[in-house]
Amino acid sequence: MLRYIYGSDLNQFPKLRSGMFRDRAHQFRERLGWDVSVDAAGEEHDQYDAMNPLYVIWQRADGSHGGSMRFMPTTAPCMVNDHFTHVTDGVTISHPLIWECTRFCLAPDAEPRVSAALMLGGAEVGIGFHLTDAVGVFDARMVRIYGRLGWPPTILGTTGKGRDAVSVGLWEYSEDLRTRMARKAGLSDELSTLWFERAFGRAAATPQAVSA
Repeated sequence: MLRYIYGSDLNQFPKLRSGMFRDRAHQFRERLGWDVSVDAAGEEHDQYDAMNPLYVIWQRADGSHGGSMRFMPTTAPCMVNDHFTHVTDGVTISHPLIWECTRFCLAPDAEPRVSAALMLGGAEVGIGFHLTDAVGVFDARMVRIYGRLGWPPTILGTTGKGRDAVSVGLWEYSEDLRTRMARKAGLSDELSTLWFERAFGRAAATPQAVSA
């Protein structure tokens, strides 16, 4: 199932929390070789995890982490503006209706449908909070994944070539895309909406990032 959990509430879900940060360490440092910080518990964290982001998490039947991603308002400090303006020719993306999505992570043994389920969760966030777009930084390997899912971003800028290419892109939200992602994930619109409403009710409220 899809879970929507603010950083301040993660400790209520210890198995899900530790699994997510361990899987992030495995994916980003061990498999992809990124220069990220991993603590003594084998968990990967960065400064934005301390700013009360909203996590979209696929929770497996046994309560473990299957995949996740992280959302933050672009009106607060965020990765794309703090570290990647060289990709956008110095342009910052800061708007209350555009949130940043980062740390797209899959458990090593995740089912094929988990990528689509996470994208569905992202679509629920966009529609539920009345956003226009998500912005994110992604590497070359993700281009094929987004294309296969049928929700490719509008690319705002790219640096590097081939496998080393890094891009900043915008994903536009729409009801049609939400339905498409539900179909890809093998889930009904009604079930996806139920999971979102369990977390926020029918009227979602804008989250406030807290300083580290």
